Amino acid sequence: MDAVAAAVSTAGTTGSVLNKSGSGGSDRSDDRGIFEYFGWVYHLGVNSLGHEYCHLRFLFIRGKHLSMYKRDPHEYPSLKPIRQGVVGPALMVEELGRRRVNNGDLYVLRFYNRLDETKKGEIACATAGEVRGWTEAFDHAKQQVEYELSRGGSARDKLNMEAEINLEGHRPRVRRVSHGLRKHIRIGQGPEILLRQSSKLASRADGFQGDSGDAVEAYQWKCVLTVSGIRIFEDVSSHKYGKGILAKSVGVIDATADTVFEVVLNTERQRRYEWDMLMCDLELVDSYDGHYDVVYGTYDPKYLSRWHSKQDFVFSRQWFRGQDGTYTILQFPAKHKKKPQRSGYRRAKINTSTWEIRNLNTPMASNSPKCLVTHTLEIQSASWMRWKNNRCSQFERNIPYALLCQVAGLKEYISANPALNRENATTVVHSKISDGSISSSEYEDEVLDEFYDAISAESSTSDEESDDDEKHDPKELRVKLKNISWAITTLALKRTAAPDLGEELDPTVAPITIDQSDIHGSLRKGKDDNDTNCWTSPSGKGFMIRGKNYLKDNSKVVGGDPLLKLIAVDWFTVDKSVDRIALHPRCMVQSEAGKKLPFILVINLQVPAKPNYSLVLYYAADRPVHKDSLLAKFVDGSDVFRDSRFKLIPSIVEGYWLVKRAVGTKACLLGKAVTCKYFKQDNFLEIDVDIGSSSVARSVINLVLGYVTNLVVDLAILVEAKDEKELPEYILGTVRLNRLKLESAVPLEK
Repeated sequence: MDAVAAAVSTAGTTGSVLNKSGSGGSDRSDDRGIFEYFGWVYHLGVNSLGHEYCHLRFLFIRGKHLSMYKRDPHEYPSLKPIRQGVVGPALMVEELGRRRVNNGDLYVLRFYNRLDETKKGEIACATAGEVRGWTEAFDHAKQQVEYELSRGGSARDKLNMEAEINLEGHRPRVRRVSHGLRKHIRIGQGPEILLRQSSKLASRADGFQGDSGDAVEAYQWKCVLTVSGIRIFEDVSSHKYGKGILAKSVGVIDATADTVFEVVLNTERQRRYEWDMLMCDLELVDSYDGHYDVVYGTYDPKYLSRWHSKQDFVFSRQWFRGQDGTYTILQFPAKHKKKPQRSGYRRAKINTSTWEIRNLNTPMASNSPKCLVTHTLEIQSASWMRWKNNRCSQFERNIPYALLCQVAGLKEYISANPALNRENATTVVHSKISDGSISSSEYEDEVLDEFYDAISAESSTSDEESDDDEKHDPKELRVKLKNISWAITTLALKRTAAPDLGEELDPTVAPITIDQSDIHGSLRKGKDDNDTNCWTSPSGKGFMIRGKNYLKDNSKVVGGDPLLKLIAVDWFTVDKSVDRIALHPRCMVQSEAGKKLPFILVINLQVPAKPNYSLVLYYAADRPVHKDSLLAKFVDGSDVFRDSRFKLIPSIVEGYWLVKRAVGTKACLLGKAVTCKYFKQDNFLEIDVDIGSSSVARSVINLVLGYVTNLVVDLAILVEAKDEKELPEYILGTVRLNRLKLESAVPLEK
């Protein structure tokens, strides 16, 4: 704790959050201010015999350099790393979700080079929070690379000469002793060996969506009941649709979102009995791609009528973590061949529901984390209205009520288990990044942004060396890697004047008139909001973007008109994903009208399905791009710079509530979520967005495609502003996709 106090006393302007309970940590060296991350992970792979291995390793990241050790180098200063290299600008990090490894559940991260498929590897962590920490650590390493590339000259040449890290294949022999491992602030204590099993949990915060996101929602939540400090709301706007009622329970829990997420996902019987008063027994039936599983369970008979004293159910769960750290869990009825109708039981259809778990801001001096937990479910309108009008006691004994009270059970369970709070208590350590790393303004925006930008209208032998020389049996001890997250400030939504876009396009060139009569895409432009299977281009008023004073007060403003004009949309079906679609003869860019335009931004959204689809958006400027503008930096910049700035804001204007919850209204840096490829030529820049490169994105898009004919989707595209001179932000372009039909996609001929 003395080290923590010393760090706080010498604080700069930027903060990082470190977990006190684990074995991981973070610091910056005093000489250059480069952040350092270290902790225990599992290294996964396949040896030369085809056998899978899972080895405990100590991972250390300093700036852009990564090293892997068999022991903690802090205790063995002369220890040589078994693998080392730099984090290259083309490195991609993907969360693969949970995987069964050695009879335990681990959370897996996959690394790969998008330009060299031979450079890849996997590590695994005990908890989802640890995955979040390491993801952010690698993101900072890439920012260090971006900074060095921007300096050019000798720095760029030196980076090109350094070998990139490769976690797969034979280890190269390393003779150099590691250096620079002495200057650390160590937070927390604990053993240095992880148990080679799954980690077990220790044996706006006003309920109206809080920080609701970057799109204005049409929900009108009204509090109708409070139970054990939990508020229960109903959506009074949903009655007009004549369907089921949306209800939700909201509560603040004294724990991190990571901890609550682990508790909710855990199906262990004894743990579940301590907080869930409805579901008696849960059994994991099947698991898919790390973010999707099927669960079988039974209800407590006291919530059932005497005619149906035994009921069971099967439901599927799909979960993911947003870039702001919020966990979303979708639960809906399912069928599975492993769980047919059970004798003596009536098969029930579970209520469709969602969990949203979001960390809340706490005072910097506080060691008490808090998170906002929202459980939303769909209830039959008849029973809900009867209960609300008559306050009949029967509702308190039925299944929807028990589901809504699950948040209260969670709150009391975690309060009664202080170990869950202490295990994830956070200490804020301020640091200042010097010029040896990235610019302070670049980093500060990463720290402060909560990504709320939309306003919606509603063990075997291996090639690794033997571990026989380890002093401890790894099955007897365990430790948890520290969560590495960033201090987030409260979001203030303030409306200011729209930005002046005159500097983004060359003011010395007279604008041309874009005649859309000569420009056509395979998807037609809609006539009005009631039209279907078409596109339109809405204004930016449905989205929140960074205001002029964002760096001072985090204020966001209502977006203005887009800078670029959406002139055409193509809706193609393809056998496999197609890059550089702008070069295709059928593409609008290759037409005579397209060649005359000063600048075209082509967004190729590659949708994984059977068959695959490509949604291609064409945005045109009436003048050339100004050479000193932020857009010019993006168009002519490196892929690393583009990945860190290319932002998309989604908003489901109309559609099924579960899809709205899955898509959300929060901005996403696409280059950090999925693989984006950039292609600049002549008068255009094409961005190929491979949605299938992320298992989370694949699962969400599969859900969306199931309801797409009933969805109205708005998208806004931006280049994220990070420096004061780049503010206020502006919207590059928007699109509204109105109830698309999958069968209307036209084949893209070769």
